[in-house]
Amino acid sequence: MRLHPDVSMTDTDDGTVLLHQRTGRYWQLNVTGSRVLHRLLDGDAPEAIADGLAAAHGIDPQRARTDVAAVVGQLRSAELTVAP
Repeated sequence: MRLHPDVSMTDTDDGTVLLHQRTGRYWQLNVTGSRVLHRLLDGDAPEAIADGLAAAHGIDPQRARTDVAAVVGQLRSAELTVAP
């Protein structure tokens, strides 16, 4: 996964801010959402990201997979990312 060419990204103390320059819309990801995005951009599979979150935070692995899939879906539906 990679950012859409029209999207710029800035990391903050509270997560990540994304700006879609074509639409002028901003999105803010919290720290966990930011980590998910960075790992996706690094080429990690959503399942591996979810498993890491589940282990690190002691949450149900299926819940983590559902949450990561939701982040991926929202990034795509907002046209913030594109598949490689």
